[in-house]
Amino acid sequence: MQCPTCGDATSPALDECARCFTPLGQPAVNPGLPTYAVRGLGRAASIAVGAAALLYLPAALFPLVGMQIARTATEQGDRDLLLGAVLAEVALTVPYLLAILVASVLVIIWTWRVRKNIDAFPGALPSLSSGWAIAGWLVPFANFVVPARVVANVARDSLWRRSTPGLVVVWWAAWLAFTIGDRVVAKNDDRRYAELTELPRNEAEFQTYVRYYQETIGPRLIPAVACVVAGVAFIVLIRRISAAQQDRISRAPGAWPYHHPGWPTPGAPVGYAPPPAQPVTGSSPQVATDSTVASPPVPPPAGGTIGA
Repeated sequence: MQCPTCGDATSPALDECARCFTPLGQPAVNPGLPTYAVRGLGRAASIAVGAAALLYLPAALFPLVGMQIARTATEQGDRDLLLGAVLAEVALTVPYLLAILVASVLVIIWTWRVRKNIDAFPGALPSLSSGWAIAGWLVPFANFVVPARVVANVARDSLWRRSTPGLVVVWWAAWLAFTIGDRVVAKNDDRRYAELTELPRNEAEFQTYVRYYQETIGPRLIPAVACVVAGVAFIVLIRRISAAQQDRISRAPGAWPYHHPGWPTPGAPVGYAPPPAQPVTGSSPQVATDSTVASPPVPPPAGGTIGA
């Protein structure tokens, strides 16, 4: 006997498939539970995640450019160049904020769908309800743990693993390093920038801007690298989980030939409804089929026959 989920041969000595853990005798997908297409949504979410990661880098590494602008401003004694550096950094941050917003919405929807799908997979072991696939990203403090647990659960049940795949650990560790590191670096940068002279008047005061950008480069490299690692790992996870679930859903048994009362008969004309079945209240009488029984003779008409 072959497993309907992975196609491997099953052993009667086990009560489940040794590869995908589908219980013997169970279909790939329970027909009574809803499933959701995730391939297209996963592709859109992975593109958005990749775009957000790439758009973060110019803003994170802007101190390399800002340092050169500050040096030029020092040589020329031009305060407007310093203001232009601030505006340029803001202009680079706006596209990233828009991209991370779109990516967040798509990832939340994708997480909810893949979590709902495993409810229909025989042999799956959900640990958190599907509501946490959304709330886990939004609830403060819970968003440091719950999304990782949901994705780890989905990855195990979609990729046929008993333990959490290592890629999930890499993704979440890098994501936490990026999230926490970016906030810490941003807060320190704001504090240090507020200590600078607002209107520098001499070379020494201009040099404080040069040193500011020089000292900012190193700390920003940590969240920048973590952002790239988290983005690449999550894109791979999204694509693998989406492909695995879509393949399993495609193996689900169709609606026919099962026929529910009241459904149209396959191949019947539109509008055709079969006649209702008559209830049987007793045994049908036997029909006499004896051909030897003769009918009684018909008497001749009055008056006799012609010529009598």
